[in-house]
Amino acid sequence: MKLSKIDIKEFEKHNYFATKDLVDVVNAAIFLNKPLLIEGPAGTGKTYLAKTLSKLLQKELIRLQCHEGIDEDKAIYEWNYKKQLLSIENDKKEKDLFTEDYLIERPILQSIKNDNCLFLVDEIDRSDEEFEALLLEVLAENQVTIPELGTIVGKENNLTVLTSNGTRELSEALRRRCIYFYLDYPSVEIETKVILSNVDSISEDKAKKYSLFSAFLRKLNLNKPPSLIETVEWVKYNHENNYDKLDSNIGILIKDNDDQTIYTEKIQQNNELTTW
Repeated sequence: MKLSKIDIKEFEKHNYFATKDLVDVVNAAIFLNKPLLIEGPAGTGKTYLAKTLSKLLQKELIRLQCHEGIDEDKAIYEWNYKKQLLSIENDKKEKDLFTEDYLIERPILQSIKNDNCLFLVDEIDRSDEEFEALLLEVLAENQVTIPELGTIVGKENNLTVLTSNGTRELSEALRRRCIYFYLDYPSVEIETKVILSNVDSISEDKAKKYSLFSAFLRKLNLNKPPSLIETVEWVKYNHENNYDKLDSNIGILIKDNDDQTIYTEKIQQNNELTTW
């Protein structure tokens, strides 16, 4: 792909606040024409990064949402059997039922045939090892073979982004074929920028205090630490409805009973954290 380097400011224009390290990795993946594997906790902005990149690079976003049991039929292609049967019923002389007219294209095939797309393989860790092996073959060869139609080769100017929440270990073979970045929860500085960008009329000082409070919660070893999106929703609700305590409406952030117990115990020891 013949593309110039992306600058941090270009990300910010699209309301994404990235670190220099992340931008460098993105540029490396584009230059080397290799898939980009973004791993990290849920809710750190991995999917949003891919969506931002598709807009920034002016590429169509094609998304494959992985899940347990996903297979070739759901990911690459399948034949439209109902349409084939109807064709046989309507035309007894129908000879070829395995043409593109009867083909249902799934995300992998769609991305292979597209000449300018960003292919997002979301939450690859939720799929099983067999599907990962199937995907690995596609990534390595940049092509798909359909026995009845032949081999379809992908374009060189497409970009593939894979995300993983780390719920299972990915194979070394997959990792070797990708440029890798671990996207952790944002720093206080970046989360403050995100809040300022998404919450109208909030001061920088107040946004920073909310960010510090979120950072404190994420260090409590919770089962479900608050995501960046949840933090923004919590700040927006509290700020626009004039709640004056920092820990108001904590249920927007902490959505697990055990976590709320941990929070209550810790906050009682740190009462100063709930004040402005």
